[in-house]
Amino acid sequence: MAEGSKQGGVESRVCAARVIDAVYSGRSLSDALAMPCVQGSHQPFIQAICYGVFREFPRHKHLLGHLLNKPLKPADSDIDALAQAALYQIDCMRVPPHAAVNETVQAARRMGKPWASNLLNALLRRYLRESEALNASLNGDEEATLRMPAWLTQRFRQAWPDGWRGLVEASGRQAGLTLRVNRMKIDPKAYLQLLAEKEILAHPHPQLSEALMLDRALPVELLPGFSEGLVSVQDAGAQLAAVLLDAARGDRVLDACAAPGGKSCHLLERAGGELDLWAVDLDAVRLQRIRENLERLGLTAHCSTGDATEPTGDWGQGTYQRILLDAPCSATGVIRRHPDIKVLRKPGDLTALTDTQRRCLDALWPLLAPGGMLLYATCSILPEENELQVAGFLERHLDARERPIEADWGLARASGRQTLPGENGMDGFYYACLEKIPG
Repeated sequence: MAEGSKQGGVESRVCAARVIDAVYSGRSLSDALAMPCVQGSHQPFIQAICYGVFREFPRHKHLLGHLLNKPLKPADSDIDALAQAALYQIDCMRVPPHAAVNETVQAARRMGKPWASNLLNALLRRYLRESEALNASLNGDEEATLRMPAWLTQRFRQAWPDGWRGLVEASGRQAGLTLRVNRMKIDPKAYLQLLAEKEILAHPHPQLSEALMLDRALPVELLPGFSEGLVSVQDAGAQLAAVLLDAARGDRVLDACAAPGGKSCHLLERAGGELDLWAVDLDAVRLQRIRENLERLGLTAHCSTGDATEPTGDWGQGTYQRILLDAPCSATGVIRRHPDIKVLRKPGDLTALTDTQRRCLDALWPLLAPGGMLLYATCSILPEENELQVAGFLERHLDARERPIEADWGLARASGRQTLPGENGMDGFYYACLEKIPG
């Protein structure tokens, strides 16, 4: 990919460090990459650094522990970010080492911390001299070797005792790019031909008729007809939601945690745009992304800010034939696509998340019409958020029953069905179909 300063320069290193530091502060990487400094000709270089830093984060965190005489102060997390970015350039990118070192040193000065330039210069030059020995010293450290926080590895072990290592390894790989073809505007075979004419290699997904898998990722502006709404970027596992919900034309449908809107748009596309669809999200900023996606695809829906644990306002009135609850979760099934989860998620998060999931389920159930279906979905691979959550719901609601998912994808669980990271190009998703027994 990127080569040397031609792809970046000092300002790109400064910007990458600011993005990484924003994630340290709790902001998601996708949101942080919307910062103004990222935009422009060096955007691919900056993005490559930032995504790579979080894929390699556990290993480079341990390397920095060996390279630093004492830990950096919390106020200097931006310098830690700059060091992480430099180590990734040296280890994993086609950036000449002298460029990575020199421009990182200059970046520290540009960031108003000239004292850090000497520190980074010494630290990075030592790494270049002793990289073989330093990397060998990490061989006995499971967290550094697996590139996964120890607590997350332990969770995977508990949930998947026979396959945890494969899940960790799959979660560390870079995810491919999958498209969802908008059948309202073009047939998947016809769009595949458009890609071929642009010499973009792709192939149909084996289990999803609207999904095309690209052989290599590329910017969306290079996809033919993207701005006209011919296709969207959406993981194949996420595309299962609209298929399972199976909303019919004319149905009143609620997407209760809808941002950024991929599943809402897919539901509308499959129904020829003829749904009374309500897209609700707690975050007003992210709700705007739903509106943008709808506009690009030529679709319409009611978009409302709202809390799925407390239905209020117009969207909380009446009943729905279909409800999609894509519940807030640990996102342990999408780490390969969102490696910042390794930093953002903390061991104590699961208790609060499972409580929120339970409250969402209980609050939305009264909005489902008798005979209707609620699709419970997460991008988690942990049973506490998935089959155990559904089992608890079924115990609390005697008017609910599970509709088994018969499919050739994923794994059947005690309740619902689970895809695992990397399976047929999918991320890790969990789905359970919950029907309301007519009165």
